[in-house]
Amino acid sequence: MEISNFARDLIVVLIAGTAAGIVCKKLSVSLLVGYLVVGAIIGGGVLGLIDHPQNELELIAEGGALFLLFWVGIEFSIPELKRLKRFFLVGGVTQMLLTAVPLAIVAHWFGMSWSAAVLAGGAGAFSSTVIVFRAISEAGQLHLPHGRGAVGVLLFQDAALVPLLLLVPLLTGAGTAPTAFDYLALFAKATMFLFGILALHWFFTILAAGWIAKLKSIEILVLITLTLLCGLCFVAHLLGLPSAVGAFAAGLVLSGHRITKQIDAIVLPFRETFAAVFFVSLGMLMHPAVFLAEPLLMTAGVFGILLLKSLAAGVALRLVGLPWKAAFGTGLGLAQLGEFSFLIISRAAKTGVISDEHYNRMLFIGVVTLVATPLLIRFGFRVACESEEQSTVGDTRLGDQPHRAVVIGLGIIGGRVAAHLETCGIQVGLVDLSPINLHPFAQAGFATFAGDARDGATLETAGALVSQLAVVCVPDDEIARQIVTTLRRANPNLSIVVRCRFQATTPKLYQAGANAVISEEVEASGPLLEKCSALIRGVSFARL
Repeated sequence: MEISNFARDLIVVLIAGTAAGIVCKKLSVSLLVGYLVVGAIIGGGVLGLIDHPQNELELIAEGGALFLLFWVGIEFSIPELKRLKRFFLVGGVTQMLLTAVPLAIVAHWFGMSWSAAVLAGGAGAFSSTVIVFRAISEAGQLHLPHGRGAVGVLLFQDAALVPLLLLVPLLTGAGTAPTAFDYLALFAKATMFLFGILALHWFFTILAAGWIAKLKSIEILVLITLTLLCGLCFVAHLLGLPSAVGAFAAGLVLSGHRITKQIDAIVLPFRETFAAVFFVSLGMLMHPAVFLAEPLLMTAGVFGILLLKSLAAGVALRLVGLPWKAAFGTGLGLAQLGEFSFLIISRAAKTGVISDEHYNRMLFIGVVTLVATPLLIRFGFRVACESEEQSTVGDTRLGDQPHRAVVIGLGIIGGRVAAHLETCGIQVGLVDLSPINLHPFAQAGFATFAGDARDGATLETAGALVSQLAVVCVPDDEIARQIVTTLRRANPNLSIVVRCRFQATTPKLYQAGANAVISEEVEASGPLLEKCSALIRGVSFARL
């Protein structure tokens, strides 16, 4: 019976997630919003299709979070983490203190005990590592100052989860309160775990990556990846660390290798499927009845959290050197409650330190902030980019603005064009539908943007509005024509060069607004004729 209930719940979640994904794609809305909203609809607060999720379903949802954190780790490299230490220490500490302390005071004012208020304040200080990192990565902003600052703050929050979870027994009175020795032992275990990760990364870089690549076996690569992911999560659990730390560490171990891109492609279907279950399950926690009972209080709570966290993150990022405008724009992107917030609140509710009433209030506020996150990130990071671009232009001497170009389509041809433009000192933005195609260029330091270039918002994010040159290298001529039309409409002064397959498409591309068109049929015919002529002459000489 339990198996049949689990299967039914899983099928309902997958069908709901699929329907939400299709609708969101049609409406050009973030998939995250669709997953959360459809989760609230099928949950106990509306239709009641899944009132109390089975334990197995909760495990799958947690697995989705682990896969997402693994992806966060694999997108980074250990040298990159070293460069983030200033953002990690100064920005992370400041952001958490400026958020947790006011929230704890407000929570106590609303009737919570000090133990519950401290836990609520700590939980409210966390932002969503998975959502924010994903948005920064897909927008190609990891290399920018505000992108590095946001990631540094997020990584500090993840590290702060461990001591905060240790405080739960002390604040709730459940179990034995941790002593100074317990914290020293935890620090020793964390240090040992860190050195183990560094050793594993060295092992994969020097020895294992080349050997695995020579095997040329997808099956073995999948098994190695999943074994490492599950193994490090289990080791972290044994050491008293969150499993999420192990998932992130597994990604770090496999980052920066010759097989990293292949691993990312293999994990992609696992990640997206499990992530859908995770976010739909998260949406089930939202009960609209909570809002209907106290609409003014819930509305004030949502806007209060967003404002407080935006200001706290903005001040923290300003302290590490970002301009005010860029700092507060990035702060908007960090204003939501994160995955670990729900973990802390759930543990506090299970031990009875937080009442069901306060628990439901915090859940509703947290989920609503997640629904608002895509809009906040898009607006906030656009403000941050504009601020940094203005700062860069203001610093250039004699008004010399750096030349910029956009390359759309990262196959062999697009990659070579991008590399050539970069060697000429031109700032290049790369656009492709597939994050997998963009991954090696992002590792090389290019600004990469995953999205459909026929969408004006994607081109605006990639910098097409302030570029002098656009190179279109997509393999489909009709899609190339649509991209050229969008580019010309967005930037009338842009010089557009297009690669197309068929000569018959050339007039259409010029009519759409291209300045130059290179046809594969025409360009390939010349070398072919030369080769044929050379071979014919060779045969003639041989006969003579």
